[in-house]
Amino acid sequence: MVNSARRTFRSPRRAAVAVAAGCAVTGLLLPGAAPATATGPGHERYVALGDSYTSSPLTGLPQPGSPLGCFRSNNNYPSVIAQRLRPASFTDASCGGAQTKDMTAPQDVTPGGPNPPQFDSLRKNTTLVTLEIGGNDIGFGKLMDCFRLSVGDPDGSPCKDAMVKDGKDPFVEAINATAPRLAAVLRGIHRRAPEADVYVLGYPALLPARGDGCYPYIPLAKGDVPWLRGVQRKLHAMIAARATAGGARYVDLSVPGHDMCQVDPTKRWVEGPVPLLPAAPVHPNASGSRNMARIALEAIRGS
Repeated sequence: MVNSARRTFRSPRRAAVAVAAGCAVTGLLLPGAAPATATGPGHERYVALGDSYTSSPLTGLPQPGSPLGCFRSNNNYPSVIAQRLRPASFTDASCGGAQTKDMTAPQDVTPGGPNPPQFDSLRKNTTLVTLEIGGNDIGFGKLMDCFRLSVGDPDGSPCKDAMVKDGKDPFVEAINATAPRLAAVLRGIHRRAPEADVYVLGYPALLPARGDGCYPYIPLAKGDVPWLRGVQRKLHAMIAARATAGGARYVDLSVPGHDMCQVDPTKRWVEGPVPLLPAAPVHPNASGSRNMARIALEAIRGS
């Protein structure tokens, strides 16, 4: 049954949600502190779960009361969603570096950790959950190695050559291994928050939808760009499939034209390895977080 007091644009439990990887320091941040919470006049009880693409390092001030090592900014997309929805309660449990395992276990972060298990924020009366996870599970942080390797072979595919051995792609193997873990996360959310609508977000596109990149602006070898673009598409396809199968809704954030190669700062959502706007390397900037929130809100309000 759906609580009749919940928002008017919200349908009964929807079939799918998708959510699926730094910082200025002010305020009092307590070691082991609980996730930041807020209250408003609305009916939703909103919980945000996720990794650094959710916590949005360096784009704003740290959320008061959050472990500093989670780099949970006050202008990340969950905060923007909460500002728009004005839910009855809002808890942001996201943390940089989080993996699927950190939903049910404390995450060691420095300084100010640990971050409590993110599932600790879920309640029986939670009505809305966003989730963005999986990038750290597949080791997409290895992208930084690709930047380094590309310098010596900008026209080749040095990163792919170094990683893919005997036809075995470690990213593809990791994506396959992460699928059942993501399925378990979704089951855990529904078990702990049976009334919640769950939205699983993918990740913004890191690379242009076509072509061989923008070396040297973004130092990725021409032959590695199609491969890495394919890796992200495979990750998104897995997340979307697990979301749909797991009673959640997938939210596609890979809108073309907003990747690291976008030179127009008003259109770029993800910064490169040397950020030109406040953000962690290869992470969303403030505009990216706002647009991630906008797309998620369109899905929430349109369902």
